[in-house]
Order: sequence, then C-alpha cells, then structure tokens
Amino acid sequence: MTAETPIAAIVLAAGKGTRMKSDLHKVLHPIAGRPMLEHLLASVAELEPAQQVVVVGSGREQLEAALGSRAAFAVQEPQLGTAHAVQQAEGALAGFSGDVLVMYGDVPFVAPATMREMLERLHGEDEPAVVVLGFVPEDALQYGRVIAVGDRIVKMVEYKDADPDERDCRLCNSGLMAARAADLFALLARVGNDNAQGEYYLPDVVNIALGDGRVCAVVTTEDPDEVAGINSRAELAEAEQRWQQRRRRRAMDDGASLVAPETVWFAWDTRVGRDVLIEPNVVFGPGVSIADRVKVRAFCHLEGATLASGVEVGPYARLRPGAVLEEKAKVGNFVEVKQATLGKGAKANHLSYIGDAEVGAGANIGAGTITCNYDGYFKYKTVIGERAFIGSNSALVAPVKIGADAIVGAGSAVTRDVAPGELRIVRAEQLVKPGWADRFHDAMKKKKAEKKG
Repeated sequence: MTAETPIAAIVLAAGKGTRMKSDLHKVLHPIAGRPMLEHLLASVAELEPAQQVVVVGSGREQLEAALGSRAAFAVQEPQLGTAHAVQQAEGALAGFSGDVLVMYGDVPFVAPATMREMLERLHGEDEPAVVVLGFVPEDALQYGRVIAVGDRIVKMVEYKDADPDERDCRLCNSGLMAARAADLFALLARVGNDNAQGEYYLPDVVNIALGDGRVCAVVTTEDPDEVAGINSRAELAEAEQRWQQRRRRRAMDDGASLVAPETVWFAWDTRVGRDVLIEPNVVFGPGVSIADRVKVRAFCHLEGATLASGVEVGPYARLRPGAVLEEKAKVGNFVEVKQATLGKGAKANHLSYIGDAEVGAGANIGAGTITCNYDGYFKYKTVIGERAFIGSNSALVAPVKIGADAIVGAGSAVTRDVAPGELRIVRAEQLVKPGWADRFHDAMKKKKAEKKG
C-alpha cells in the first residue's frame, strides 16, 4: 500500500438483527455509550478513507438519520447473502479504483492496525487478489475454515462442507477482507448461489480467484475478540464487559487508582488523568474529562462534566452535562450539578441542586440549597459571587445574582439580587405563643380519653 492508494470501506449493515428483539437497529446499540457502528467507523477513519458505503436494508432510515452525509448508502433488498450485499455497493463506488475493505457493522472492534496490515498484504510482491482476515478462537465451533500454507490460502470452506481434516483446522474466517475494487466486483459477478441456502456467499470470491490461478492471502489477528460479532443482547453485554475490562486496565496503567475496578464503568471518550482516585460503583457517561489528582468517591454518576485538578466529588453525587468544576472545587453527597461552573475552591457539600449557574471561587453552598432555574417554560441563570455564603435550605430563584462576600441566611427564598457584602434573610416572621403547646396537648389528651371511655 502506498500513500497515494485511495481506500474505500464497505460496511455491511443490512441484517434484520432479529435476535436483538429491538426496534433499534442492531448496529446502533451502544457499547460504552457509543453505537457499535460508530466504534467501527472511528477505526476506519484513522485510515482516512476516500469513500465509505454502508449497505442497508431493514431499518435503513435509522442508519441514514444517524450517519447523515458521513457515508453513502446502498440498499440490499431482498437480502440474498454477503456477496450479494457487497455487490450492492458497486454503484456507489463507480469510478473508484483503489483498495476496498469489507467490514461488518456488528463487528465493531477491528483495530486500525489490523486494517492496515490487510491492505499492506494486498500490496505484497505476490499481489494477492483477496486478503482475508482470519482468527484462531479457543473453540472453532462451526466457523468457516481458511485452509492455508503459510499465509497463502489454499481453500475457503464452510464448516458444513468441510471434511474431517478441514474441520481440524483452527484458522477461521472472520468474513472481513480487502481487495482492489476492480478485482472485488469482477469476482463478485461470478459468485453463484448453488448451495443449501440459495444465497451468494462472500468467501466464494476467494475460491474463484484461486481457480483463476491468483494468489489469495490471510492475515491472522492475534486477538479473536477483535472480530467477535454481536447478534444478541447477551453478546452485546459480553462485548461491553470486554471493552470495560480493557479500559479499566488502561486507566490504571496510566496512573489512576480504581479501588474496585470491576464496578467502574467508563464511556468511550472518558479522559482520566494521573493520581486520580476512583472509588467503587462509579459510572461515567460520555463527555467526561478528569484532570490529575481528582477524587471521585463511591456511587457517583458523571456525564458531560469537566473536572480540574484537585477536585473532589461524592459520594453519591451526580454531575450532568455542562458541569465544570474548577481547581479544588468540591461537590459532596447527594449534590446534583448541571450546566454550571463551580469556581476554584467552591464547595457544595450536601444535598443541593445547582443548575444553570456560575459559582464564584471560594463560595460555599449550604446543605439543601437549590437554584430554581426553570419556570416550566424557560431556563434562567443564577450567578453567585466569590466567597459568597449561601445558608442551608435556601432557594435562589433565577434569574438572580448574589454578590461577592454576600451572605444568604438559612431558609431564605431569594428572588432579588443580593449586593456584594450584604446579608439577605428572607423568612416569614416567627410567631411566638407562650403556653399554647401545653394547652393543645392537654386538650387532645382529654379528648382521646373521652373517646376511649
């Protein structure tokens, strides 16, 4: 492969995915908060493809809506096998003369390095017509076999058609392949459907090329999980688990401490710094960035949040999209932050909701404080100045500003701006009636006794 050779990717995603039992298209089911198809396309993107074609069938409207203009679409209807599916991309690639990678939307974790290896082998001195990606599973089951000498393929055979010696071969066909566009579509045109299923099978292009005296080669991945397909909810959960195990290991290798790694769940784009402590049962949704020396206590949920160095969160805290915690800010137990910035050293330690707000450096938010940011129709902003002190059980009714160094007395419902350095107490006047409680108790006890009598 040379830098000048253009690359196209054909991604097969026309299957009905009936085993998922879902209204959502199979390849849009998420792993680590990202559709499995997007995992695959992100890897393909590292090769800078000139064109991408997604072969669609059932549920194609969902795929078109999800990908938009990022890919061309080819429709396979009816679905007559994998060779027939790839053939549907020929029109979208008319005039393309580069290399083609054939991938599967439900095989999301093929590494860019593996794709490059396939393309490099395609441009070897023996100029193979087709390069197949093979794998060696622990149990070869009923996978199609790749019969090869060295990396040169002798025969591709489906398990049901294999003889005992061929079934003893443990090199299996992943279904993924690379070929030059001209070779691929010329070979596809010759694939027949004289088989039990009456379908056109993609591996047949290899046997046709071999029959022509062409060389075909196999590249073998060292990691069978890389080519694991996902066809059911159980397989989706298994793929999630494998992804999480690797991500946890990477976080620890990069200098984070996970107290109970098996209970921490990362998203596909979670960024974690060094000397970060993550306690048990923490879930990261997409869009979280954590700087160095952050502590995330147990039972927290973070999504779309940015944490600067020295921040402490939790336990039992929830950070929602737009939460920004600046250096050494602290969010404690049962505090929810959404679309709000806590300045350097600001604290909200207990039982508070801070939404659509700016909290200045060094400010203290007392327990039970809420920013009342929504009137049922629109959102409004609360601005709290530096070093302000908000007393417990206060309601800040936005839009409102609390000045620097101001104090809001506990139990206040603040509806107007508070000036810097001001004390604001908004409470009903306390009414004192000496002896009233004693008289009430005596009367109620007498009434209860009369009722029993």
